Amino acid sequence: MDHNHQKLTSAEIGTLWGAYVNGTAIDSVNKYMESIVENVEIKALLKEAITIFSKQKEQVVRFMKKDGFPIPNGFDESDYHPNAKRLFTDIFCLHYLHIMTLHGLIGHVTALSSSVNKDMRNFYDSCDQDAKYIYNKTTDLLLELGHFQRDPYFYPEENQELIVTKDFTEGIFGNSRRLAATEIISLSLNLKKAIMSKCLSIAFSQVSQDQETREFLEYSSNAADKQIQSLAAILHKDNLPVPMSWEAEVSNSTEAPFSDKLMLFHMGFLYQTAQTFQGAGLATAMRTDLALEYEKIILKNLTVTKKWFNLMLKNKWLEQPPLAPNRKRIAKEK
Repeated sequence: MDHNHQKLTSAEIGTLWGAYVNGTAIDSVNKYMESIVENVEIKALLKEAITIFSKQKEQVVRFMKKDGFPIPNGFDESDYHPNAKRLFTDIFCLHYLHIMTLHGLIGHVTALSSSVNKDMRNFYDSCDQDAKYIYNKTTDLLLELGHFQRDPYFYPEENQELIVTKDFTEGIFGNSRRLAATEIISLSLNLKKAIMSKCLSIAFSQVSQDQETREFLEYSSNAADKQIQSLAAILHKDNLPVPMSWEAEVSNSTEAPFSDKLMLFHMGFLYQTAQTFQGAGLATAMRTDLALEYEKIILKNLTVTKKWFNLMLKNKWLEQPPLAPNRKRIAKEK
């Protein structure tokens, strides 16, 4: 049997569908940002990211067409307006590319682990290499410009220690130990992502043309702000630094560079992916208060995404991913 030409599995089709829809949304934002950025190095990086995705999109289309699946509509030139007034500073655009590339890194590895088809595995491996390239480039440039936000530093203990008491997990009644380095990984990352979500919600709410969309964006901004405050409070308790906010990197423009459909979809994407990162934080939290905080945040995000889904549904902006065959209907129609 030729394993290179097997029919794609449901997981493989699912990853392709997601890569196309999510990718075209982020690509639209990148194209707008590339049109407004003045810093030559940031502009060059955005151009590279746009070129890379263009090639990836062509391959995704080939995979889906080969197995007879319809290509999603996704997002295109009609969803962004390159001549709109500047909504973001150059530095915010660089931060955006950095965070979205981080999403891509994790998404490509997940897709690779779900793939059996050799061509698909090779494709996602190349996507992973491309994402690593852009991630390293954005990190280097943020460092060079003095805008990379490092995680808290630790000073080493003299000797390694073992956990010898159940008090290690205590945190609810004020007897909590200091944060572990393994817990700070998720705290720091979830804070940075919440800061990005809040800033995009603020920016999008300024330019949205639809009242209900604006109201949702304000709601999502408040939700992100509460998450930032709750996670920051945990770091502050141990006298650890908190990542800076980026609200100052959003201009006062009220001219929409994106369609309401794109802006609303993008916020839903961020909140849905946030639950993956928050779930990882919950899994690594060994302090009870930290675990409870993640549970609260995840439950709140479920409320946000439910409101998002209902609004997307009302506007008929949600594309349906490929579904499993309806065997009962097929039998009845026989």
